[in-house]
Amino acid sequence: MHAADLLSSRARLTPDRLALVELATGQRYTYAELNARANRAANFLYDRLGVRPGDRVSLLAHNSVVYLDLLYGLAKLGAIFAPLNWRLTARELTYIVNDCEPAVLVCGPEFAGVLAEMRPALSVAHYLSLEAAPIPGALSYEAEVAQAPSHEPQRPPLEGETPYCLLYTSGTTGRPKGAILPHRQVLWNCINTVLSWGLTEHDISPVVTPLFHAGGLFAFLTPLLYVGGRIVLARGFEPEASLRAIVAEQCTVVLGVPTLFQLWLNTPYFAEADFRRVRFWINGGAAIPVPLIEAWRAAKGGVFRQGYGLTEAGVNCFSMTDEESARKTGSVGKPIFHAEMRLVDPETGQPVPAGAPGELLIRGPHICAGYWRNPAATAEALREGWFHTGDMARRDEDGFYTIVGRFKDMLKSGGENVYAAEVETVFRDHAAVADAALIGQPDEKWGEVGLMVVVLRPGQSAGEAELLAFCQGRLAKFKIPKRVVFADSLPYSPYGKIEKVKLREQYLADH
Repeated sequence: MHAADLLSSRARLTPDRLALVELATGQRYTYAELNARANRAANFLYDRLGVRPGDRVSLLAHNSVVYLDLLYGLAKLGAIFAPLNWRLTARELTYIVNDCEPAVLVCGPEFAGVLAEMRPALSVAHYLSLEAAPIPGALSYEAEVAQAPSHEPQRPPLEGETPYCLLYTSGTTGRPKGAILPHRQVLWNCINTVLSWGLTEHDISPVVTPLFHAGGLFAFLTPLLYVGGRIVLARGFEPEASLRAIVAEQCTVVLGVPTLFQLWLNTPYFAEADFRRVRFWINGGAAIPVPLIEAWRAAKGGVFRQGYGLTEAGVNCFSMTDEESARKTGSVGKPIFHAEMRLVDPETGQPVPAGAPGELLIRGPHICAGYWRNPAATAEALREGWFHTGDMARRDEDGFYTIVGRFKDMLKSGGENVYAAEVETVFRDHAAVADAALIGQPDEKWGEVGLMVVVLRPGQSAGEAELLAFCQGRLAKFKIPKRVVFADSLPYSPYGKIEKVKLREQYLADH
């Protein structure tokens, strides 16, 4: 069972129904028109550029309909969509591109300069220019796709385990890992979300988060287009404009992250916005402060849910009813329909009792196939069919789960994962730094920001400004710590690990 026919089957059933509204261009696409675009993209890539099953195609661009062209078109070829996080630096992106080795790289105009910096270190066969991006030797994506035939491409042999997408997540070793999302995972995420969240063909949802993220692609976009609903796509996030679009397009289900909800709440337009068509709001990306949920409800009423997911597990892992979302504020709900969950002691692997914290393990058809060319990381994360999330959760007597922390050394800033090892590695590259440890400091706007504790080498000197400047160009902006403090030494366990609990006690006592 594969997912290559998700869009073509929907276009066959409801060809004239409106599927996508692209806010930046004002274009409105029916299912038939959206499917024809995906077919043209697939036929062009196959006929002109020789893209074959298993080949990767990457996209470095802001949100547009082109993401859907490639997401659905490549699946029909058995090729793999590998979108790139445009928030990363050229150095970080170069590693990812050389790891996944795309046959084709499509680039938008805002990132032509970044690509130019990367190209001497890349060996990509074909470059495509989007929106007339100045890329030497590149073909025009729009011109080439417009000339390609719109018939369905011939399907190669496809199975549930055929890779569909390759999405990179930052690794605890300091190197990003490519999560392999097979056709099976994409299909079952659609099924699980529609069943567990009660989505229908009448639902309309905005996508204001980046489509290089699993959340942008799979939280609402693919499930809603699967069931026959409508997506309202923003090129990027602008608080008031996106709120006005939610109202104007009569959106019914809305996903955000804590930072977005706070920015929406702060806009002057929020007070007058009419949200009567919204069935529910749902937060994802990171835990949202309960006071923010309560402030939103007090101002606007309605249903506000807390979600939980991750790239490797299909992004939508829990659900709850409207009534439960109020009664169990702060909980992410119960496991989705086709899924199994366990909470275990991370040291012993034994189940923990209700109310006790344990590492969240997930098993089901919506779990990824592992990590690209990384058997060690795959073996560590996937054991006997269970995906070890590294997140700590509690389950109450009613079966509701609450995410309470992370066993893995990671913080979330504005919905973005920031892995400590990657940031610490950059700091240790500075000539004056002997050691460094990153911890998360609570922040009203971003949820968490990085606080780096640094030990300098004997006889060396460096200030906070110098070390933060050193990170520029080496780390994406959201990964750079907001604060640097200096210490004579770091606390270590008998096993040589930095005891970050002690650092948090020392430096975050006033938070």
